[in-house]
Amino acid sequence: MNEQIKQIAERLKGLRDSLELSAEEMAARSNRTPEEIRRYETGETDIPMSFLFDVAQHFNIDTSTLISGEEPRMKTYFLTRFGKGKSVERNKAYKYQALASGYVHPNAEPFEVTVEPNDREIHLNSHEGEEFNYVLEGRLLFRINNKDLILNAGDSIYFDSSCPHGMKVLDNTQVRFLAIINK
Repeated sequence: MNEQIKQIAERLKGLRDSLELSAEEMAARSNRTPEEIRRYETGETDIPMSFLFDVAQHFNIDTSTLISGEEPRMKTYFLTRFGKGKSVERNKAYKYQALASGYVHPNAEPFEVTVEPNDREIHLNSHEGEEFNYVLEGRLLFRINNKDLILNAGDSIYFDSSCPHGMKVLDNTQVRFLAIINK
């Protein structure tokens, strides 16, 4: 099991325990099944960023607290140097760098996302809010509402993130993109 996923899983379980919620109650509040909650809390399965984002929003905590275990402190600005964002590798294919992890209660969550080539099918996510993705390098197939779009370096997409969406790397080459999730 990935050590970072294990730590996030422990923080999720700790949050639920501190709120004195059963897995069933947490599932109802996060639009997941109790089985999904249990799998996330044990770290047996990948924990989608959309789920972490939804939990943080619903319980009024910062997403970065769930990701890193550290409380943000900055209220005026937070500087992230190149390559120094709080990093989470959900699995070998996806790596997220939180770019505003030290800012208290941001209205949007910016991430630099790196996706490695893989043979997985496109996994669709949905979450409240809106999202902006800007491709920095590589090409990807972006699927939203059963429509496939090809995004190249320099292309961007802004969308209602409650619509099922997902992506897949093209050309067997790593893709890096900026993702900004608006609450």
